[in-house]
Amino acid sequence: MIRETNRHFSFDWITIIIFMLLVGFGWLNIISSSHVGETLDYFDFSQPYGKQLMFIGLTIGLIIIILAIEAKFYERFASVIYIISMLSLVGLFIFGKNVNGATSWYGIGGMTIQPSEFAKAATALAVAKYVSDLQTDIRKFQDQIKTFIIILIPAFLILLQNDAGSTIVYGAFFFVLYREGLPQIYLTLAVSVVFISILSLKFGPVITSILAALIVFTQYFLNKKKPIIVQPIIITIIAIAMSIGVQFFYSNVLQAHQKDRISLWLRLEKDPTKIAEMRRDILYNLYESEKAISSGGIKGRGFMEGTRTTGKFVPEQHTDYIFSTVGEEWGFIGSAFVIIFFILLMLRVLHLAELQKSQFSRMYGYAVASIMFLHFMINIGMVMGLIPTIGIPLPFFSYGGSGLWGFTILLFIFIKLDSNRINEW
Repeated sequence: MIRETNRHFSFDWITIIIFMLLVGFGWLNIISSSHVGETLDYFDFSQPYGKQLMFIGLTIGLIIIILAIEAKFYERFASVIYIISMLSLVGLFIFGKNVNGATSWYGIGGMTIQPSEFAKAATALAVAKYVSDLQTDIRKFQDQIKTFIIILIPAFLILLQNDAGSTIVYGAFFFVLYREGLPQIYLTLAVSVVFISILSLKFGPVITSILAALIVFTQYFLNKKKPIIVQPIIITIIAIAMSIGVQFFYSNVLQAHQKDRISLWLRLEKDPTKIAEMRRDILYNLYESEKAISSGGIKGRGFMEGTRTTGKFVPEQHTDYIFSTVGEEWGFIGSAFVIIFFILLMLRVLHLAELQKSQFSRMYGYAVASIMFLHFMINIGMVMGLIPTIGIPLPFFSYGGSGLWGFTILLFIFIKLDSNRINEW
């Protein structure tokens, strides 16, 4: 439905300007990380920077379409958009193209399209639509289960494509649901799972079980309103089972390269020879990325002057490792500005989300900020070696049409919803 011409729509230009700055600066870094040879032709569409410029041009048309459609369309047809998106994920198992071990792309001519990038916006719309329905109460268990199913369907389909990185992003919806009244027990459970998993891998299931029991029973005896003794016993048993399960999963389910990444992150490997071998093999990208960032210093080496970037020491640097180009060529100052702009964008979206009159728009806004935050945190943390290597792009920065269009759709649907605040009911 096209907007009515007699309505006045004003878009949040602060958000749009930050978006433009991130996309523009990202393109400059794609030029540095992918340019080969002495001459530079910005319109050489055989090179990644030329293709990205074409993607950016098509993005403008995409934005115009998104903003031209009536805001209520996205709420009314959220379920239809979600179903179409899920069918596109299922279709990959029949028509998908395998790239680097993941069957996540459709090959269309000389281009590839990754539907998982668009599934994020579709899932955000579907979750916001279901939870904001008058019949839904997120505090009720049956409604929680239905909401989790909406989120888990795309996550499971993407996991089957061997794309674990994109699957993790769906954990962002936890923040959205928590804002809308999801019981605190889920937050406690999530923190406990992460805490127990790390302790179990670092110190083993025995020490982890003892620590868990001490924490549980200490909290029990300090609680003035003591529950029955069976409760802490059950919690302790669950914690012990979880710590043993984590060790089993790590030893018997994860692939060798995944275990190596976790091992280096948690400093589990002590053999210097083994560590050196890992850095030459599966962790080569990370090792070179860290060296590129550290070589940038405070001010950086300058645009297209980074020796490790121009020397192509970091393979496929223009994709998931694009932030290492920022660190080398623009230094600490440039990296800080990029991080600040990302934070400003996310805070701006959260601020606008709180101003929404409808629960649907508010929830969708929180989904936008949460998804961007998880991508931002994981990608930059991965490039700097702060978290295990997980292959997901940096929003608006990394090379790729699907990623750029997916995040553009995600963000500009919210910009459209926000522009319609005066007409919300």
